[in-house]
Amino acid sequence: MSDEVVFDSADQIAVVTLNRPDKLNAIDGGLLDGLDAALDELESGEHRVAILTGAGRGFCAGADLSATRQPWASKAKTPLKTTYDGQARLADQMTRLYELPIPVIAAVNGVAVGGGLAYALHCDIRIAAQTAAFGSVFIKAGFSSMDMGTSYLLPRLVGAGIARELMLTGRIIDADEAYRIQLANEVTAPEDLMDVAMAKAREIAANNAYGVWQTKTGLNAALDAPSLRHAKEIENRTQVLSTFTGNAAEAAMAHREKRPPVWNEL
Repeated sequence: MSDEVVFDSADQIAVVTLNRPDKLNAIDGGLLDGLDAALDELESGEHRVAILTGAGRGFCAGADLSATRQPWASKAKTPLKTTYDGQARLADQMTRLYELPIPVIAAVNGVAVGGGLAYALHCDIRIAAQTAAFGSVFIKAGFSSMDMGTSYLLPRLVGAGIARELMLTGRIIDADEAYRIQLANEVTAPEDLMDVAMAKAREIAANNAYGVWQTKTGLNAALDAPSLRHAKEIENRTQVLSTFTGNAAEAAMAHREKRPPVWNEL
């Protein structure tokens, strides 16, 4: 793992920290390398929940456009191929984040714009410090706002009308507005951010691992289901399979005995 991403773990909860505070954790090749390594760890099955946050004043300020940045991809034969490879690498990394078998909580401590907004969108839950700021600012940099899954995920969170306005203007919103439009699940004082995120992680990790895993992956699938019937077929299979983990029987027994359940692991 590179110095640009710090990975900590305790009690099956991982904390992944983007660690370029002097650049507001802007994305370069080193950060991509570090986050790829972190995702490898999170796919290993050793963790129940992860928290993604940023070091210093920022969550992630998007792409590092400075001359000293590490490149996103190896140089190809043509500038077009080099640029495309870098774009595809970041987009694919965010897909890996979205498709992790464990939930990820974004603890947004500061600016989350461009690619930083996209990282937050690919997480399952977003908890924002009062110092957080969000923006689809690609359009301000001379591109379109159609980038890094923003056009897919943002409308699903805030609705198409609000997403259109944010993406077409590129304006930056504060944590209170993010909460009002349901982009942020919760807003807290900066000094409490990691405690609040950790409490949410522990609340999730207290549930049975199968249930958490299948709720995340099943919900992602149901969001793309073409009909209610398709979504219910996903649910039917998930629930029937869950009976074979023994956790439903354990939950019923624990309720009768007035004690916390002891879950069977995957």
